[in-house]
Amino acid sequence: MPAIVHTPESVEHGYNNRAAVPEHPQWFARYAQWSAAAVERYRPARNLRYGPGPKETLDLYLPAGRVRGVFAFLHGGYWRSLDKDDFSFVAGAFVEQGIAVANVNYDLCPVVSIPAIVDECRRAMIFLAREGAAHGAPADHLVVGGHSAGGHLAAMMYTTDWTAQGLDAAPLRAGVTLSGVHDLEPMVLFSFNADFRLDAPEAMRMSPTHHPLRARVPLLMACGADETSEFLRQTQLLWDAWPEVRRPWSAPLFVPGADHFSVVAGYADPDSALTQATLGLF
Repeated sequence: MPAIVHTPESVEHGYNNRAAVPEHPQWFARYAQWSAAAVERYRPARNLRYGPGPKETLDLYLPAGRVRGVFAFLHGGYWRSLDKDDFSFVAGAFVEQGIAVANVNYDLCPVVSIPAIVDECRRAMIFLAREGAAHGAPADHLVVGGHSAGGHLAAMMYTTDWTAQGLDAAPLRAGVTLSGVHDLEPMVLFSFNADFRLDAPEAMRMSPTHHPLRARVPLLMACGADETSEFLRQTQLLWDAWPEVRRPWSAPLFVPGADHFSVVAGYADPDSALTQATLGLF
């Protein structure tokens, strides 16, 4: 298959999700409504600090009974927008099944770089591995997941040398990358690179597809079937690059009828294919 040649125009068409989904403001409004309801119902421990950066905090949602795992969720927003509070709705379906949810915040571009955000997410995983139990969430079964930029960040956790981070072994038992960007080279041509400030070498260094796996545990790779061809390609790229973590699936999960904003809304439905596939990791 010939290599894809990207141009600024093709990258804008393939990666500007708000332009691709004109009704995205309605989805943001639903996220806000669902998230306010989740905070009201589950009363998380808010803004637990996991690192020194201004936004290095997380909210921890605990189930009523025994905790049988921890789902660490990394929000999207192209590393430059949105906040954990926009995605609190992710917690409900998991809390109801005995799973604690750590809804993770991080600092944003251009205040910090993408490599700095990756490091912040590593600190969040270390915090959960070391201190989760003290907050009621033993992280001996830690699943990391994220949407969009958060999917990229979740995949980058799979490339981390955790012994160099001070842990005896990788803390992860499984993961989810939902609509993730796994090859950042096109981002150099994207208008948003005014905030990312990526050059070609750093884009490659921050691309999961250009790294060897260090955590060989199941990774659910998912995307909305109605997303742009570039997001479908990004999911397939990681599937092709990392065969060791495909189990128990035979193909990526391409969610029928879902675009970039509706696909993450699947976590608001306990019976959705996305929620059920993620619950299967615990």
